[in-house]
Formats: sequence, structure tokens, C-alpha cells
Amino acid sequence: MEEILKQFPNLTDIQKQQFEKLNELYHDWNAKINVISRKDIDELYTKHVLHSLAIAKIQPFEPGTYVLDVGTGGGFPGIPLAILFPETRFYLIDVILKKINVVKAVAEGLELKNVKAEQIRAENVKGDYDFIVSRAVTNMPDFVSWIKDKIKKTNKHELKNGILYLKGGDLTEELKDFPKATEYSISEFFKDEFFETKKVVHLALKFKA
Repeated sequence: MEEILKQFPNLTDIQKQQFEKLNELYHDWNAKINVISRKDIDELYTKHVLHSLAIAKIQPFEPGTYVLDVGTGGGFPGIPLAILFPETRFYLIDVILKKINVVKAVAEGLELKNVKAEQIRAENVKGDYDFIVSRAVTNMPDFVSWIKDKIKKTNKHELKNGILYLKGGDLTEELKDFPKATEYSISEFFKDEFFETKKVVHLALKFKA
């Protein structure tokens, strides 16, 4: 929590309370439904919350932005980003119903009005989004095939509309068919050793009519 306050010093009192409440909510829900591994739950803020917020260091979201979080699991990166950007709309999806139920409960517990969560496959999602975020849910070629027709036409950010993907390790092979993908090292922002090999990958995608 201290690192979040240091990295994002302009949080409102409500945002600070929401970030603090995450710990209690996830510990409580994880005891009932295991959405975060037992060893990771004690490092919730580093391995899940701060990791999710790395996307905000690469591209802060403007008010009125629409973001799709594919394979959100227990709500990452969507929930921390929704706290940070209350005027951005987040649609969190996963194929596993029990995980979506946790996401809904956490969003309700935090009184997040900008989060919608649903059990649905990415291929079946309707609508267009400025950015599609995810955390290592599959390899990039498959991911692109799921969401390539869901990108908004008009750009309003420094980065072009498309994918912001949290992934670790050597991505050379996975990204070989995407020469325009850009890798950002999270260790440039967050110093914990957990982030040493972690990246945010940005891949711009064109609108498809």
C-alpha cells in the first residue's frame, strides 16, 4: 500500500480507502473461493494491485475511455485500474463464473460504479473499446484473434487504441508476427524484484468495420 501511495501521490481519500479495502475483500473472498494462489494473497499489493497499475504508468486513461479486461480472473488488472480511473468504463470478463462472482462482489464492496463484470468468452463480446487489457491470459496471436474486431475507430490517447498486455519473460518468439508491438519494462517504474522480467506490451490495432 505504501508503494501505491508513493507511485500515485494524487489519489483522493476515496481512492485511498478503496485501495486499502482491497486487502480485506480479497482475503475474505479468497478464503471462500480460491481466486488468488495462497502464496500470492499475502503479496496482494505487489503481485496483483501494483502489477495491474503498471498499465497506468504506460498509458493513463482519459475520462470517457472504454476498457475491456479479458480473462480478468479475480479482477486484475481491471479492478485496480477502475479505482485509479473512476471516469473510465471497465468491462471485466472471464469464462469462469465463480471468478466473475468475486469480481462483482469486490466491485460492489468498493462501490465502483464504473465496472461491469460478466461471464462471457472474448469472441462473443459486442461493442468497441479504446483499449483491451489482460494479464498473460494466453499467447499474443490467439489473444489478437479473439479481440481484433473490438477496437474503437477514434484515438484520444498518446498511444494508439489497441492492446495493453501484462506479460513476463522473453517475448521475442511470441511477438515475432507483431513487429509494431512495443515492450515497456515495468522495472523502470517499480523497483521490487518481482518486476524485473515483467513487461507491458502495447500493440496498436486498427478499427475493423
